[in-house]
Amino acid sequence: GGDLPYTLRRSPRATRLRVTIHPERDVVVRVPTASHRGWAHPEPLITRFLAEREPWVRRHLARQDATRARLEDRAPLDEGRLVPYRGVPHRISVAPAPRGTRRSRVSRVGGDDGDELLVERTARDRRPTAAILEGWLRERARADLERAIERHAPALGVTPARVTIRDTTTRWGSCSRKGALSFSWRLVLAPPEALDAVAAHELCHLRVFGHSQAFWTLLATRVPDHATSRRWLRRHAPELHAALD
Repeated sequence: GGDLPYTLRRSPRATRLRVTIHPERDVVVRVPTASHRGWAHPEPLITRFLAEREPWVRRHLARQDATRARLEDRAPLDEGRLVPYRGVPHRISVAPAPRGTRRSRVSRVGGDDGDELLVERTARDRRPTAAILEGWLRERARADLERAIERHAPALGVTPARVTIRDTTTRWGSCSRKGALSFSWRLVLAPPEALDAVAAHELCHLRVFGHSQAFWTLLATRVPDHATSRRWLRRHAPELHAALD
């Protein structure tokens, strides 16, 4: 099928070769560091690995290209673009803030013609609409994630050391060995059950670090249908990452 470019990443956490389709960098191959035995020159192994899985890789790349083309045809953010919020498309509407309003604000408006996210901008606010929306969405993401943690943590018998909200491109959530949890704010764009599944996933790592069968069994006690949410996030990742572009 011709050349298949990829980005090579070495990670001290990697124990084997892994291929992912990144929303921005396309094919990313992660391997152990060069100091690991047998991984100093992984290129021949990578070539064989990709050749064996070329139909799978090209199928996902084609799907990603189709998604990118669809995203390029969207309306500009300030001109009524549809943006997902908790899994439901909302049209962005921008208007001047009422007189006396000190800070730009965002509110959700429901109507017969569909749901809207209304951005009321003050005259002094020079930030782009995307920045105003992101600040509002981050607050909602934290609130939703904290509620999910409050629901699952007692049943699992765990307490996270810290919870941070970030804008990651490769992971929806992560858990450190010190018990700190990190989540992408973009989870608030996804259906609530997807956010809930990611929160439960990371909390389960406070009991079982790693993705052993014991981990998946534990996760299933909290979210029996976690695989459905994982597939949804994988399929819609490009849309969520480009929502405010």
